[in-house]
Amino acid sequence: MAPTSFLSAACTALAILSPASAFAPSANHASRTSSLSMSKDGETTRRGFMDNLASASVAIAGASSVLMTPAPAMAMGLNKVNTRLASYGLPALAGVPNGYSALAEIYGKGANRSPLLVAFGFPLDWVVTLPSEDVNGEDGTIQAGEYAKGDTATFFVVPNQSKVENIQDKDKGFFKESIIAAISQKGSSVYQDFKIIKTEPVTVDNGKYVLVDFKYTLLTGAGFEVERQGVASVTSAGDGVQLLWAASIAARYRKKTEVQLRNIVQSFRVYSDGLNFSADLRPAPDAL
Repeated sequence: MAPTSFLSAACTALAILSPASAFAPSANHASRTSSLSMSKDGETTRRGFMDNLASASVAIAGASSVLMTPAPAMAMGLNKVNTRLASYGLPALAGVPNGYSALAEIYGKGANRSPLLVAFGFPLDWVVTLPSEDVNGEDGTIQAGEYAKGDTATFFVVPNQSKVENIQDKDKGFFKESIIAAISQKGSSVYQDFKIIKTEPVTVDNGKYVLVDFKYTLLTGAGFEVERQGVASVTSAGDGVQLLWAASIAARYRKKTEVQLRNIVQSFRVYSDGLNFSADLRPAPDAL
């Protein structure tokens, strides 16, 4: 997107994101006459504008990729998800808070991917997108998000990575490479200053996971730099390594979304071994 087009779109997005204009002072501001008050009001206005601009930047960057993905899908709801998991002989999703929905979807219905059953919970007002399918196979991934605010949770299969018997034995360098691969699918020029903050091994439902806190700076095509922070859950099911990474603008993460994003990734489950997905898979082209 060209810089002028981006700025125009960002300004439009700001009008949508803010209940009042980011440029116009309120009536209360107009009534304050001291230079100190005016200085504080101006700083608050500028800070609010920049926070909204960061949200708009991420929303527009996200929208450019969402436009290339399938239309949003309907979430199944927690009860239906647990019923589906039970049909495979799997435990229900545990610890999903009230006010959350959930999904349990097959990733890899096309012949070009190995099938996995992916499940996690997410806030009720988040939008879900699923992979697209055609005769050539499957493309895209499983994602949920509140895109207008830059909050997303995205499933990712680490490329060229074989199964790891105990994911909890891996060092920080392994998790850094895995999450960077997830956030940089459009190239290494879209981020900088990536850092692993901490890792935490978790064993749940007989599966081994590692929770990874991270942060990085998103570089937009228009030259904006947006600090992002998030948490991922990394595991190894089937013949590879998978993760669910959830992130938001760093300021939102610290003030509002950290607990929300942690709830999402802590509910994340991936299953493959011993499951029969034949009824869910798309036949290979030569079998049609």
